[in-house]
Amino acid sequence: MLARFERAAELQLPAPSLVPTRLHEAMRYAVLDGGKRVRPLLVYAAGEVSGADAAALDCAALAVEYVHAYSLIHDDLPCMDDDVLRRGKPTVHVAFDEATAMLAGDALQAEAFKALADAPLPPAACAALMRELAHAAGTEGMCGGQAIDLAAVGQTMSAEELERMHRMKTGALLRASVRMGALAGRADEATLAAVDAYGRAIGLAFQIVDDVLDVEGSSDVLGKTAGKDALQAKPTYVSVLGLDEAKARAGRLRAEALDAIAGLGARAERLRQLADFIVLRSH
Repeated sequence: MLARFERAAELQLPAPSLVPTRLHEAMRYAVLDGGKRVRPLLVYAAGEVSGADAAALDCAALAVEYVHAYSLIHDDLPCMDDDVLRRGKPTVHVAFDEATAMLAGDALQAEAFKALADAPLPPAACAALMRELAHAAGTEGMCGGQAIDLAAVGQTMSAEELERMHRMKTGALLRASVRMGALAGRADEATLAAVDAYGRAIGLAFQIVDDVLDVEGSSDVLGKTAGKDALQAKPTYVSVLGLDEAKARAGRLRAEALDAIAGLGARAERLRQLADFIVLRSH
């Protein structure tokens, strides 16, 4: 599935030879050649559960990765986290410039909804996918969580407040990835409920592991600047719960995710593998 996604992204992103060439180069730089691809892989894995058409899953996978890439571009800008390293290479505003980076993020968001509008599915199914992505990316999801995160620098947060922020900032798009994979196929209500519970658990687990790796990992391994959360006085699961309890919480969420899909049988095997990767990863 990873190779299939990489081919789809290479083909569907605007060619660097097309005008405006610099913008298209920046978009491709942000998406191609890097990243764990957890969100598109979750789309494909949930699509296996629902028996979705592969071409439709390509569109959904591209959409979630485009939105993720745009969020990283904007997150790294000087007005946000002001970072210089992402996916093991200079951030987009460093490699190009701030204005081009801003436009690349804007354009990738538009490309995401274009991919869903063009998906080989009935109009109602395309609309359902666009609805999922819009809710996950907007103020009740990723953008809202980022706003809370920016306002929380130097502040003290309770465990409940931290969980709400991360379910929005990171968890919402991961959860939507699973739901979109299921909705692209023939998932019944019980199957959708199962993968939704899985996505809710694994979405939060992903962020907790990120918080742990920011403390324990190195920039070389992570592909991004390690230790920035503590340096910027950001509330994290490690700072609020402590390192051991944060790890334990991630483990409990992994068990919760696996339990949610226990009744789906062999067709959910890729979802199980991704749950293990997300929680047990080292980068």
